[in-house]
Amino acid sequence: MYLELFYLGAVLKYSSTVGMTTESSSIIIDGKLVAKKIRDEIASEVAKIKDSTGIVPGLAVILVGSRKDSQTYVRNKKKACEEVGIESFEVSLPEDCTEEDIIKHISDFNSNASVHGILVQLPLPQHINEEKILNAVTIEKDVDGFHPLNIGRLAMQGRDPLFVPCTPKGCMELLHRYNIEIKGKRAVVIGRSNIVGMPAALLLQRANATISIVHSKTKNPEEIIRQADILISAAGVPNLVRGSWLKPGAVVIDVGINAVDDSESARGYRLVGDVCFGEASSVASAITPVPGGVGPMTIAMLLSNTLSSVKRIHDLK
Repeated sequence: MYLELFYLGAVLKYSSTVGMTTESSSIIIDGKLVAKKIRDEIASEVAKIKDSTGIVPGLAVILVGSRKDSQTYVRNKKKACEEVGIESFEVSLPEDCTEEDIIKHISDFNSNASVHGILVQLPLPQHINEEKILNAVTIEKDVDGFHPLNIGRLAMQGRDPLFVPCTPKGCMELLHRYNIEIKGKRAVVIGRSNIVGMPAALLLQRANATISIVHSKTKNPEEIIRQADILISAAGVPNLVRGSWLKPGAVVIDVGINAVDDSESARGYRLVGDVCFGEASSVASAITPVPGGVGPMTIAMLLSNTLSSVKRIHDLK
């Protein structure tokens, strides 16, 4: 049975058995467009809160060291905050700072009433205990969703986390906004990291999918992946998943962002996902591109979590 759905200005055909399809090729799940829509929704809500209460949502970011990629991520987050009306607080610390230096700033932000969300940019330098640092963020402002109590609540039936990690939350938001049915489906997650893989599997399970996790020690991963109605790949291995590994009509969410050499590119490289897009797009019913798929959703979900935090802290509807 096919239902015609009007979404993002396009008419999509959705199969209640396999997902969205067109007669010729996969639907491209446009994370850039969805993220823009979400940011617009957030900006509208933030403006209403400011007008009615005078409260300005605030997000604090702590950056340690001088990694170029981390600096770029922080810059993008700051820009996104400005666009939706969220105030940014930023602390940059040197590579050789101590754990105590970082925790002091976290403590200051924990007690700052103008800050509603705290994010410690990962990865941290090797001499820093990441778990100790993340645990120092008060759970009420843990907009990254990495606090063990948030992850624990996510794993338990009948409990709700205050925040869900941003990238897996973005994956789920894409599925929901494209009206892809999850209940009763077979879902496979590639990767078991605390940041993406495990929380993505927990979220799919909460949505009543039947879950399998494929990781580096899994034997015959292709056989498991080929059973997936929904595949979320967060392996960080370029073009790992071939088109022949996919079940026809599967929905593919590719979290991987991998740089591969490309002499024809001005930068000398290009970005690809974990899934071989050219092959997969002829087999899948819907697929995210890289770039432009999951990436933009991560920052959108960070803004969403910050908005949720200010509403919860100030008991706003």
